[in-house]
Amino acid sequence: MKLKHYPFLIISLSIITFSCKNHQHPDKKIFRYNESSGLASLDPAFAKNKQVMWATHQLYNTLVEIDSNLQMKPSLAKRWDISPDNLSFTFHLRHDVFFINDACFNKGKGRQLTAYDVEYSFNRIIEKTTASPGAWIFNNRVDSVQPFTAINDSTFLLKLQRPFQSILGILSMQYCSIIPKEAIVKYKTEFRRHPVGTGPFQFVAWEEGQALILKKNEHYFEKDAAGNSLPYLDGIKVSFYDSKATEFLEFQQNRLDFIDDIDPSFKDEVLTKTGNLKKDWLDKIDLHKHPYLNIEYLGILVDTENILVTHSPLRLQKIRQAINYGFNRRKMMLYLRNSIGTAAESDLCPPAYLHLIPLQ
Repeated sequence: MKLKHYPFLIISLSIITFSCKNHQHPDKKIFRYNESSGLASLDPAFAKNKQVMWATHQLYNTLVEIDSNLQMKPSLAKRWDISPDNLSFTFHLRHDVFFINDACFNKGKGRQLTAYDVEYSFNRIIEKTTASPGAWIFNNRVDSVQPFTAINDSTFLLKLQRPFQSILGILSMQYCSIIPKEAIVKYKTEFRRHPVGTGPFQFVAWEEGQALILKKNEHYFEKDAAGNSLPYLDGIKVSFYDSKATEFLEFQQNRLDFIDDIDPSFKDEVLTKTGNLKKDWLDKIDLHKHPYLNIEYLGILVDTENILVTHSPLRLQKIRQAINYGFNRRKMMLYLRNSIGTAAESDLCPPAYLHLIPLQ
């Protein structure tokens, strides 16, 4: 949800959301967006990039999740207890969560989610045969003997090797989405394109390179503050135009409801240098800006054993420092990024992170 990256030492702290007004299917509320980079998998164990994360987030749930204020809140777990030594986390699960109906289950009827599903899902992440790029999230953190234990159907225990304050944040990652063992047994490697979850939406069709279609999970457990069942939408359609220019034109013609990026060729047409909508676009687009936990930087190779560096001026620290001081970050943000982001003038910790760092 930000403008295209530029190769400069910048910390980007804002995102842009463009949303068309009053765009709705005549009889169904379908949300449409585009993924220009395509989609590699719908298996949450491989949710290593935004494309997979966004899709799997609609299909699955995690024990806990992060709210709009970046604070932890319950999801599949209605509450949790932490031992005095901060090594054991006991999660008490909801009783009203069911997997969607699927052929992998007995008579095709989705069953209730249990703590044994949590145990299986987490063990699957760290199994070498899974080859999940998310295995690192538990490496050298969870107990080496019995890290995950289903005490009973509704109680799950996680043990750590040593106190790790960010473990709840880890558990909110899409890697930690809960899946049923039956789906892996039935679909094996095809599970990547046949997801079976508990999320607000369920899989309908995926024509790779063309479109992904999801429909509302009519039995989803979450409700809003007024007691209304979620989700509000009837479905989601994800297209896969590989050109950002084409994506923007589709959006402009009201065939997409949202874009999280904009082709540089349209940037100056839409935005002022201060990052606001130009007058001609005020009644056509809703623009929203929010903190975005992202860092952009320009890296310099400094390995003196590398032949590329041996005779390069960049091997000298003073040269690298001179290049660093030579950038006017504020002007770069103004003219290259239309003020979307914050110049990195102190360290590499974005302001949006600061309130997440505990005081010592």
